[in-house]
Order: sequence, then C-alpha cells, then structure tokens
Amino acid sequence: MDDFGNIEEFKKGDVSAFEELLLKYKDRIYTLCRYLLEDHHDADDAAQDTFVKAFQELKGFTPTASFYTWLYRIAVNTCLDQRRKVSLRKRLFVSDGASFLDTASSQSPSPESDYETRQALLSLQTTLNHLSAKLRVPLVMKEVEELSYEEIAAALDVSVGTVKSRISRAREEMGRMMKISRNKTG
Repeated sequence: MDDFGNIEEFKKGDVSAFEELLLKYKDRIYTLCRYLLEDHHDADDAAQDTFVKAFQELKGFTPTASFYTWLYRIAVNTCLDQRRKVSLRKRLFVSDGASFLDTASSQSPSPESDYETRQALLSLQTTLNHLSAKLRVPLVMKEVEELSYEEIAAALDVSVGTVKSRISRAREEMGRMMKISRNKTG
C-alpha cells in the first residue's frame, strides 16, 4: 500500500497503517535528525518526537505535498525547536567515546586510509557544524537526503529561490571555511 493508502486506513482507525509509515521512514528521519543535532541521543529523541507529532496530527493531513515532505517538515521543526530549547555544546563525540563518523569510516581497508578518511570526514562535519541552521538544514536535505529543491521548499515553507540561495551560500561558506582550515594545517 502507498503512503496515501496508509493514511486513509489510519484515518479510518487502523493504527497498524501508521506503523507501516513509521517503519518506512524511521531511518531517514533519524538520519536527518542526526545531521541536524549531531548527538545520537538528541537525534533519537527528536526522531521519536517527530513520529509522535505526526501520529497526533495525521488525521488532519491534507495531501498538498507528499507525506514524506510533510514528515520532513515536522522533523526539521522538531530539531530546530530542540536546538533552541537546549544550549547544545558544539560536540562531535558521544559519551562512549565513539565518533559520529566511526560508522562511516569503519569499512576502511587499512589504518592509513582509515585515518585519512576519518580526518576528511571530521573536517567536513566540523565545517558543517559551523554553518547556521538556516544554511545547514537545506544543504543536508539536498546533499544527504537528495531531496529536490521543491521538496525542500515545501518542507521548510520557503520559496524554491530561497532554498537555492541558502544552499549556494552554504556551499560557498563551507568552501571558504575548508580552505581556511587547509591553510592552517598546510
């Protein structure tokens, strides 16, 4: 059954239809929350809050956009609210000492390439963390989640032109920051 079919079944009282939507999108929503909040505990909380809010509001959902776009908007707003409420330290490492980047580089074939991959990813993540949420959110949505400009605009409730402008500014800012970083280390 497609998303809209599941939504209609949910509106008729079939809670298992919502479970199907949750199973379909939970990993993507968690990944978005992880990029926006940096800490996996905060991302878990935000992803759970997203689905609680979606469950509570789904009966009022009107299909002006895809369900995923609607859910994405809830997740982004939940993450932004969480960042506003809690003064999050700039952090990349979680309490157990494992880096957010550990899973990305754990498949490296040698210690040297593992180190190089970790350093490159660390630099990229650090640079991304220095972007304002206004620039980081659409960039992550475009580059990581591979959403279209139209989907991002709908999720953020801004125009397509604004999305393109913010992504362009984010890329320019990241390039500038990475160039400065390379000059300091090189």
